[in-house]
Amino acid sequence: MTTPKRTCPICRKARSEEHSPFCSKRCRDRDLLQWLDGGYALPGPPDLSSSDLAPFSGDQDED
Repeated sequence: MTTPKRTCPICRKARSEEHSPFCSKRCRDRDLLQWLDGGYALPGPPDLSSSDLAPFSGDQDED
């Protein structure tokens, strides 16, 4: 059984050793731009707004 050759995740052409896992500098740069522009994101905990943190801030008036 042979292992299938992996392709560039951007354009699906054959990978280049120099730019692995991409085929070229252009595809590598396109992928980086996707990360920098927020096109890709890793899941994480939700952001807390200031109203969510108010009960813990100590700025409440006590009755």
